[in-house]
Amino acid sequence: MTKKSLRPHRHDVLLAVIGLLAGLVMWSLGIYSSSNRHLLPEWAALVPLVVLSAMELLRRSRPAAALAVGTLGVVANEFTVGSLTTVLIFTDLMYAAVVYGKPSTARRLPVSTGLITVAVTIGFLAWLRTPEALLIGVVTGLVSFAPALTGATLRNHREAAVAARLRAEQTALLAEMDRSQAVAAERARMARELHDMVANHLSAIAIHSTAALSIDRADTSREALGVIRENSVQGLAEMRRLIGLLRDAGAEQEPVAVPSLDGLEALLGQARTNGSASGLEFVLHDDRPSGERVPAPVELAAYRILQESLTNALKHAAAGTVTVRVARVDGQLTVAVDSPYGEGPGPRAPGSGSGLIGMRERAELLGGEFTAGRSGREWRVRATLPAEEKAVEA
Repeated sequence: MTKKSLRPHRHDVLLAVIGLLAGLVMWSLGIYSSSNRHLLPEWAALVPLVVLSAMELLRRSRPAAALAVGTLGVVANEFTVGSLTTVLIFTDLMYAAVVYGKPSTARRLPVSTGLITVAVTIGFLAWLRTPEALLIGVVTGLVSFAPALTGATLRNHREAAVAARLRAEQTALLAEMDRSQAVAAERARMARELHDMVANHLSAIAIHSTAALSIDRADTSREALGVIRENSVQGLAEMRRLIGLLRDAGAEQEPVAVPSLDGLEALLGQARTNGSASGLEFVLHDDRPSGERVPAPVELAAYRILQESLTNALKHAAAGTVTVRVARVDGQLTVAVDSPYGEGPGPRAPGSGSGLIGMRERAELLGGEFTAGRSGREWRVRATLPAEEKAVEA
């Protein structure tokens, strides 16, 4: 917290000069607030005037001190012929103490000045026992309670405006954070979808093109070119589907079919074709109860995890059997892929590691679990996903 500067504000300097000049003019013209008092000489009224005018310079930087000195000055003013300007300057010091002072001071002054006004009114009524005594209470209220109440009202409005502005800034900041998070989440989703759609086709193309270049036999090259063509066509179809999803499709456009676990046999058939050059065999164990469906997001995630696991097996597994297991038990859908661990004899495609990240993200976004790693002589990928509709929505 920074300390307030003692240098007076230019508006405060202007108020001090105007107040002092106005008081001097009224004194020179012989205009006094109580000309019937002769306890002190007439020039003594200038002393409170000068003191309170000087306090105007501190009304912002030291409002409490200015009010304390101003209170002594206005009391001293009552023992002279009196200056109306001195009283008016005191009302401004009271107002400034509430507006620019500490919050505790701003809360306390309206209450204390109100009580003082009531006490003065009752006291003079009891002492003078005349209706004119009420005027003393009214003047006291106008000099102390009214400026304090005005300052408190203005301060409350200012604080409410500042709080409203802060809330608006916080709301805008939260909206920007939500927008940034939504953009990042959408980019991650698009990256996962693009990788899962195209990676397996490109991996198969890379493997079989390498085989065609390394094995100089006509039948091998012809078979490799057939697999390359098939994966190219399928990869293009997947790309078109993704582009269609990203574009703002019209109402007349037909919905695009989303991959599901019903296509597991076709997925493994494609893997068998692509893995023929690597000595891989693929076996499916589907233990799901017949007729039971899982939520669409879970089914898509399970399909993509299996697809990516088979793609990784094509790229990295040794020759042998790749086992795919799908089961649904106790409201959980479990998918697992076990592939031989080690270097195979056939050509391999390089990997980036983003496939494992994408599979883990898919599982965690649905509240599931994902593990991948070596288990003995096998590389095991396992994902457990919630198969109940309520769990997915939650």
